[in-house]
Amino acid sequence: MKYHVEVCIDNLESLHNAINGGATRIELCSSLALGGLTPSFGFMKKAGQISTIPVYAMIRPRQGDFLYDQDDVDAMLLDIEAAAEAGLQGVVFGVLTADGDVDMPLAQQLADKAKLYDLGITFHRAIDQSSHWQQALENVIELGCERILTSGLASNVKQGIEVLKEMVALADGRVSIMAGAGLTADNVQEIVSHTSVREVHLSGKTTRSSYMNAASEAAKMGNQEIDDFIIPITNSSAIEKVVNALS
Repeated sequence: MKYHVEVCIDNLESLHNAINGGATRIELCSSLALGGLTPSFGFMKKAGQISTIPVYAMIRPRQGDFLYDQDDVDAMLLDIEAAAEAGLQGVVFGVLTADGDVDMPLAQQLADKAKLYDLGITFHRAIDQSSHWQQALENVIELGCERILTSGLASNVKQGIEVLKEMVALADGRVSIMAGAGLTADNVQEIVSHTSVREVHLSGKTTRSSYMNAASEAAKMGNQEIDDFIIPITNSSAIEKVVNALS
């Protein structure tokens, strides 16, 4: 049985590593440490040129919740256009109301824009912050999304395994449920066998040291606790192990 292994990345080095590890689709982001934000146009364009597998761009204008106003959505619509111009295959988004429902008027604008450019759509883990996931799932199907990325409303897929199973049953083939958050080669077999998901999502994160020969480490580029000379990247081996576990 064929499984899809989607890998989320936020740099081009990781794109190469994910493909070498056997990924079947890429979720392209900036700032994975913040849960993934919209990548730059240059990043999208270059990834589209390099990648031999489908690339879906995260459309998320800021960190935090998924409660957006029209200004936010207007920017997201422009980012969807940019993804299409960059030659990517799809986009990833999620929009909620203050009460935790899918914001259908705003989400419909985004879905319509994506469809205008023949882009596939993933509704991301905003569903994990929804108040009523069953209704949210029906809304996502109404929008015409291909899949939902979810941890089963938990902090990781292992804790959300029962809800993931319920989601697959309720979806009944109308939308694909993709399990992600804390997914590894050690738990992927249990997740897919118990829930019947056929798509999984991970970052396979590791780090490497900077290749710089000499640099001042006194100045910090952002958070004072972050070492600017440790580079987060995707680990090809971690991806390969998940692919092999699903074979």
